[in-house]
Amino acid sequence: MWFMGVLTRMGCVAVLLAASMTAGAQAVRVSPEDREVDMDNPTFVPMVKIGKAMYEGDSIPYVQTNNVYVFPEPEFKNAKQKQAYNRLVFNVKKVLPIAKEANQIIIETYEYLQTLPDKKAKDAHMKLVEKDIKARYGPRMKKLTYQQGKLLIKLIYRECNSSAYTTIKAFLGPVRAGFWQAFAWAFGASLTKQYDPNGVDRLTERVVLQVEAGQL
Repeated sequence: MWFMGVLTRMGCVAVLLAASMTAGAQAVRVSPEDREVDMDNPTFVPMVKIGKAMYEGDSIPYVQTNNVYVFPEPEFKNAKQKQAYNRLVFNVKKVLPIAKEANQIIIETYEYLQTLPDKKAKDAHMKLVEKDIKARYGPRMKKLTYQQGKLLIKLIYRECNSSAYTTIKAFLGPVRAGFWQAFAWAFGASLTKQYDPNGVDRLTERVVLQVEAGQL
């Protein structure tokens, strides 16, 4: 049962990962986005919940909001660095929702599979899930740039805690995983790289946290 759950997770993610790599190769290369970040148009709407708690017979109102992250203002040595930062913010806001949707698909699919009686029924349902993912996300993947496709792979790892190569290998087998790794390598990417929020992906993690909190 546990192994089937793992395979389910791998399967859904693998479809998106494969699609994102294909999109990166097929997408038309575009110039970096020369735009300032729109602080008044957050990707995720800030969350505000109002409730009340009982304390010694009295009700005490409370307000729950998103986390607020305070970072030093980014410093740029030149216009090129500033442009790269704005492009990163733009790309995160574009692909982070897809990564979160992928994680939700994984959760919902896993829960539904637990209600099916046998492996045959589960395999049949997984085929329907794969077909739906390809139909729903294929057009969106084709609109991504190469850099956005690479970023999506990392953010899916962040949301699902599994590298692209591991997920594809577990679901599709080592031969096809090797194919996708070779395909990615040809375009300067690697499916074995992990998301490192405290290292090389530190700036990306900062942007992601602020986007999730509705600050960007």
